[in-house]
Amino acid sequence: MTTTPSDLAPDLVSDFDIYDPTVTMPVDRMQERTAELAERGPLVWSTAHGGHWLVTSYAQVHAILRDPHTFSSHPNNLVDAGQGKFLPIELDPPEHTSYRQALQPLFNPSRMKALEPRIREIAVELITSFQADGRVEFVGRFAHELPTRVFLALMGWPLRDAVLFTEATEVALNGRPGDDPEQAVASRTAAAQEMFGYFLRVIAERRAASTTGRAGGDDITDAILAAQVADTDGEQRPLTDDELARMFFLLLIAGLHTTQGSLAWMMLHLSQNTAERDKIVADPGAVPAAVEEILRYEAAVAMGRRATVDAVIGDVTVRAGDQLLLLLCAANRDGDEFDQPQALDVGRSPNRHLTFGSGPHRCIGSHLARLMLRIAAEEIHGRIPDYRLDPDDPPVVLPSQVRGFARLGLRFTPVGAA
Repeated sequence: MTTTPSDLAPDLVSDFDIYDPTVTMPVDRMQERTAELAERGPLVWSTAHGGHWLVTSYAQVHAILRDPHTFSSHPNNLVDAGQGKFLPIELDPPEHTSYRQALQPLFNPSRMKALEPRIREIAVELITSFQADGRVEFVGRFAHELPTRVFLALMGWPLRDAVLFTEATEVALNGRPGDDPEQAVASRTAAAQEMFGYFLRVIAERRAASTTGRAGGDDITDAILAAQVADTDGEQRPLTDDELARMFFLLLIAGLHTTQGSLAWMMLHLSQNTAERDKIVADPGAVPAAVEEILRYEAAVAMGRRATVDAVIGDVTVRAGDQLLLLLCAANRDGDEFDQPQALDVGRSPNRHLTFGSGPHRCIGSHLARLMLRIAAEEIHGRIPDYRLDPDDPPVVLPSQVRGFARLGLRFTPVGAA
């Protein structure tokens, strides 16, 4: 078990735990807590989960993300639900490069842009299903549904399986409500294994279909099954079933949970900053910059890295084998990089936020996430622009390395009611 470095000043030691439910419930205090850590220094040692560094500064987070040789991306998670590497996020170059190249064409900007009409159609359908009600539980009725429907269509998986994905991803990230730490580990592992079982069945069915003459490449699942990566000798080979399952699991988390969270954070923060919201209601052309600001203002992901050698970061010596947690929410509010970082400014420019990461592991789905957020913002602010938090259904935020919402109740002026 890792121990606290003996030469570390007491004020650089904290018991902060990103999985601690008291950080987000009953009121979300993550930004407050990480700001306190940033005041102590760019690196603070946490005694949670066996001990790890918390990196809070923009400059240091940016440098670490761009140096995979000194800071390995495995393990990314403080809690290992999958009992193995998630691909390709927990691989380092040069091994990572081949996997990345197999996925990159599937998520390029032009391919994602072609999805815009269908994404807009889904967004409008979802909004019109509740806009006459004057209130909505936004996570269940929109923030989850939009990325789920888009993701399942991309993968070619049945929409009826959305319920399974909803529960499994929440439990894999957060455990079950009421779990103690030991139970949470078991719950996360069981949920991940359930999803791996699903993926392996999909893989087996697709492989069987291919042997009966079905053409490949109909959707992203077929395209990934047809992809090849380089082995240790540089020879091309197909992905194994285990590699495919781990890749699908990562796409599921990244494709659903992070976008769902960003949609909910958008509604929460703009409902609390109505002057900024009014700017995009008045001018839909302001939406793209507003999306970037929402992404900066609430980066819900905390990325993990492991030092491969001794390294000096600022005035702190990190030892080989030390785990680091990069707090993007703190880095994105670093006053050395952003003017008035605590202010939500939908016209902010430049806006070099780190929400999608940086370096070789920069989020491969960033184009799709931006597209969904932009379309959602355009349609929501054109249809129910005066939304506000529902005092009878307060927000419920779940802590983890991918922080998100269980509930977000909103009220607004009903539209189209009889």
